[in-house]
Amino acid sequence: MDLTDRKKRILRVIIDHYIESAEPIGSKTIAESSGLDISSATIRNEMADLEAMGYLEQPHTSAGRIPSPKGYRLYVNELMDDYRLSLQETQRINQALRMKMQELDRVIDQAGRIVSQLTQYPAFALSSGMERVTIKRFDLLMVERSAFIIVVMTDTNVIRNRLVRLPTDLSEPQLQLLNTLLNTTFTNLTLEEITPELMRVAQHAAGDSYGLISLVVSFAIEVLEELEHRKVHTAGIAHLLEHPEYRSLEKAQTLMSYLSEDNDPSRFPVPKDNPMSILIGPENVADALKDTSVVVASYDIGEGMRGVIGVVGPTRMDYAKITARLSYLAQGLSKLFGQGELPPIGENNDGKK
Repeated sequence: MDLTDRKKRILRVIIDHYIESAEPIGSKTIAESSGLDISSATIRNEMADLEAMGYLEQPHTSAGRIPSPKGYRLYVNELMDDYRLSLQETQRINQALRMKMQELDRVIDQAGRIVSQLTQYPAFALSSGMERVTIKRFDLLMVERSAFIIVVMTDTNVIRNRLVRLPTDLSEPQLQLLNTLLNTTFTNLTLEEITPELMRVAQHAAGDSYGLISLVVSFAIEVLEELEHRKVHTAGIAHLLEHPEYRSLEKAQTLMSYLSEDNDPSRFPVPKDNPMSILIGPENVADALKDTSVVVASYDIGEGMRGVIGVVGPTRMDYAKITARLSYLAQGLSKLFGQGELPPIGENNDGKK
């Protein structure tokens, strides 16, 4: 049976109320506060139909109803209004994005934290590992006779550095010679190619020289391994305890443990075809997420990489606000990584999908 417009209006009022209050709602309350101009008896009959159709649930013997996952799905797809970000919200997100882009992990971690602060839900953020990344440039900077700084830049413009202290002195000409050798021999090589090249150089370099070469190249290998590995950043897990659904520590423990597990990116959903994905209750594959909703947005990092940022919370979450905030942040990250700029303050996006 298709839903009539009146049933949809009543379902929307019920879900909006439950998102705000976390309390079941009855026909009398809807009639008095919704402005629908429908009698309490008519609303009661429509609610009974909605429950029979699977859009509402009755948690207790009282007359109050709450939305079901099926009801939330219809709400997300058809009923909820677009949420317009306030000037304060866009400024806050832009402020979080205005940071040096040399450290990809740092940016992703900060993005997860700001999403958790804005939504009051646990957030997660991760980047897909780069399939092919190489060292674009080496720079060795003298600090003193027995110490220098290694700086490596990848072909994706990620920069890493490390201070090295030596047991013996090293001259500036020696350091510059080493710098030249590294840039002519070990740039534009993938992780799989750089180790065999190091072994080849070992056959021709003198002992002391090879020790320095190996030291710098080993650091470059660490950088490449890090960038090819997907790392998950989680933030705000304790926010779960602020919501009525998780005030029971026993109920919250399973979900908190799941979110706190070792760094396994595969446990988080990643949108494939859409920039925004909403998984409600049983739509989640993981057992720990069966009573929750997960909202995920993806963004373009460039060089074949994509990032993912999302929130986990009760099915009662305010989907319009969550999707608007995630969509704005994801678009901001895409623009920042790709063009070095942020979306204009006040620019709004609808995150509905």
